[in-house]
Amino acid sequence: MLSLVNAPSAESASTPSQTTAAYTRLRQDILSGRFVPGHKLKIAELATKLEVSPGAIREALSRLVPENLVVSRDQKGFVVAPLSIEDLEDLTELRCEIETIALRRSVARGEVAWEAAVLASAHRLRKTSMVADDGALSPEWVERHAAFHAALVGACGSQRLLDLHNQLYEQSERYRGLTMHVDSSRPVEDEHQGLVDAALDRDADRLVALAVAHFRQTTSLIVGAARQSPAAIPA
Repeated sequence: MLSLVNAPSAESASTPSQTTAAYTRLRQDILSGRFVPGHKLKIAELATKLEVSPGAIREALSRLVPENLVVSRDQKGFVVAPLSIEDLEDLTELRCEIETIALRRSVARGEVAWEAAVLASAHRLRKTSMVADDGALSPEWVERHAAFHAALVGACGSQRLLDLHNQLYEQSERYRGLTMHVDSSRPVEDEHQGLVDAALDRDADRLVALAVAHFRQTTSLIVGAARQSPAAIPA
């Protein structure tokens, strides 16, 4: 008996390169805040904007669901995952636990190359303005800030741990923009230098304590911003 296989239609067909391009762009737009929480992601509209097939957009959005960046709602399509204070606090505590493991392993395993990577990433970050000309977070600072925190845990010796660290970091970045106009006096550079000094001194206890305080301070500022503007992030 012949079995019939439906060939992909023009509407649903997509190539791996199209899907990857759409995934990368949509992911960046969500993490940077260009798409606000709860925003409905219309497949046809996005396909036209990104000049890819609707099938590529659908596949890209499906890939973003397990990353908790997009939510798929039955019969209603896809929306940008919502933000909440409860989620942020849960995310922060999990980050602290994962960071603690990764930092301790990096201090124990790291060699001269690790120290050099920490110093280099810290130097590049220090030379970059946090605020762009339009008053928003500088994309270059965001990239270098991520590289700095990645360098600190870079010698942990576990790719799975690094992947989880990166995933949690990127999810937390969706909240960062809410701190921009809350407390401009925060000595962020001093906090980063403290992390560098503790890493180079191979003082795991101090490094972990400073990192946890660093994360929790950011969360505290975001929660404060949210309470001033409840529409941005509900409790």
